[in-house]
Amino acid sequence: MADGQTSTWGFLTNHARVLLAIARDPTTRIRDIAAACRITERTAQSLVSDLEHAGYVARERIGRRTRYTISLDSTLRHPDPTLPVRTLLALFTNR
Repeated sequence: MADGQTSTWGFLTNHARVLLAIARDPTTRIRDIAAACRITERTAQSLVSDLEHAGYVARERIGRRTRYTISLDSTLRHPDPTLPVRTLLALFTNR
């Protein structure tokens, strides 16, 4: 940008970043998701809820912890409606 201004946009949405954090560690805590994504815990909780309601993530309580499962065959909200979640995760994780 001109005049030393910085841009605030990024290539991945916060929803995608939260999904990637969960993919990297399915037992991660909301606090850790927030730190990894540089968002507030409240925002992280809201984004995880969005992903859960949309069918991308399922939560299971195991004692005091939560374990997340990602629906790898769900399709991304993308102009190409056939692009599965697993394709995105393969680009950014070791899965």
